[in-house]
Amino acid sequence: MRFQATRARTSPASQSEALLDALRATGPARDAAIGELHALLLHGSHHELRRRRDALADVSRDELDDLANQAADDALAAILAKLDTFRGASRFTTWAYKFVLLEAGVRARRRAWQGREVALEDESWRRLADPAPSVQRSVEDAELLRAVCRAVETDLTPHQREIFVALALNEVPIDVLAERLATTRGALYKTLHDARRKLRAALAAAGHDQERGET
Repeated sequence: MRFQATRARTSPASQSEALLDALRATGPARDAAIGELHALLLHGSHHELRRRRDALADVSRDELDDLANQAADDALAAILAKLDTFRGASRFTTWAYKFVLLEAGVRARRRAWQGREVALEDESWRRLADPAPSVQRSVEDAELLRAVCRAVETDLTPHQREIFVALALNEVPIDVLAERLATTRGALYKTLHDARRKLRAALAAAGHDQERGET
């Protein structure tokens, strides 16, 4: 197309600006720009999924292609919806690329955890207080871990404890947990923040250094 041919003769910065201008236009120019942006996003989603290939070893090439297309589609929709929020702090294409990296990352994590159980009643946090000696664990470290364990058990609500254990101890990706619990990332971040604040307060009250009590 003429739009693409003209862009091929300009600098990357000018190309990025021209793409943004075309997306804000109407008619065939906008349609062409949307197609070009989708192609850019698709390239980015494939790149991100390849980067995470070790975690997706059991995923077929066809399914990877499908995940990449889903990520590109959703990133495109998000970009078009937020086009007016772009302030030019970076190239438009750089700004847009971040959307697809996020979408591809979310899909990769969800797919990697597909079929894996997220145990919300898990009491693995109790193992923090395991008194078994080790070369690496000093007496002070053991006391701190026991204090954390007590605080998790007595100061957190059951819901806060579930979220803290899943995210902070069992390292469940937050978007995976949000999907399993039918909630939002923001709600989980709020719960985790409140849980950590309570734990810091409990550790401080027990006489443990604030910085060491950071969880």
